[in-house]
Amino acid sequence: MPTPPPTGPLVTRATLGADLRALGVRPGETLLLYSSLSALGWVCGGAVSVVQGLLDALGPDGTLTVPTHTGGNSDPAGWRRPPVPEEWWAEIRASMPAYDPAVTPSDGMGAIAESVRRWPGAVRSAHPHTSFAAVGPQAAAITDGHATDCSLGEDSPLARLEERGARVLLLGATFATCTSFHLAEYRIPSPRTEMGRAVLTPGGRRWETVSEVDISADGFHELGAAFERDGGVVRGRVGAADALLFPVADAVAYAQRWLARHRA
Repeated sequence: MPTPPPTGPLVTRATLGADLRALGVRPGETLLLYSSLSALGWVCGGAVSVVQGLLDALGPDGTLTVPTHTGGNSDPAGWRRPPVPEEWWAEIRASMPAYDPAVTPSDGMGAIAESVRRWPGAVRSAHPHTSFAAVGPQAAAITDGHATDCSLGEDSPLARLEERGARVLLLGATFATCTSFHLAEYRIPSPRTEMGRAVLTPGGRRWETVSEVDISADGFHELGAAFERDGGVVRGRVGAADALLFPVADAVAYAQRWLARHRA
């Protein structure tokens, strides 16, 4: 049976740029992007065209930032989707490739984020589990200094984005993916947990365990809905995708108040 033709809409670099500008993306600003390529429709050129359209809308003075997390570089004892046999854990810890910003692919972040990671001139932060990559004049300032024991807190790119007045763009993505909310968890009393991962050191690869804030996206759908309901979020369409645009600082401040009320 023949494959039916796509139903569209047909999305191109030019239409993406136009839709982003109509949404309110401004030349010269800094964006933190969470995205779904499939939500946009039939994109001529795929993820590359999306990145080109974003950079067109931002212009040469704008900076595009994406999460390039590597969730697989973690302790197998905590894996749940799927779990692995306990007798494998020691060998996995001994064999897991160390995080290398230059070569380690992102894990589950989507084709658009992975394209940004590989973009000419992109720079990437040092955290072996929750790195970010950026392209543009502010890229190094955003990604430098990402402490390896601070996933998404004050010594992470999220805080640097907040300082620079960056905005979040959810492009076919939901509030559940919005890691900006996690910065608020560092500003309220939060439990800590032990995190294992493979890292590169001057002496070579090794497995290490560090203490981190125990972040969780539980309740982020409800948090995001409340944040949007109370204002400050621009909603529109880019291609076929729902798109939301809002300041990082506003999201963090709102999440700090909301989480303090709704989490024990």
